[in-house]
Amino acid sequence: METIEAIYEHGVFRPTTPVPLPDKSRVQLQIVNGAQVNLDDDEGMDEIYDILDRRYNTGISDLAARHNEHQP
Repeated sequence: METIEAIYEHGVFRPTTPVPLPDKSRVQLQIVNGAQVNLDDDEGMDEIYDILDRRYNTGISDLAARHNEHQP
């Protein structure tokens, strides 16, 4: 058995390193770590801040333009 690290994103497991398997190989996955983060240590908080710091291009130039539409 071999361990391969992957990131789960948009419904797909994406390996973080090259995988020594031919295309269309059937595999079984065992989820070991999931998205567990220890909030009690600095390393866990650093991981959270790294995630929050990512930028995504939504194609919307001004996200705040319609913010009042959803206020009660």
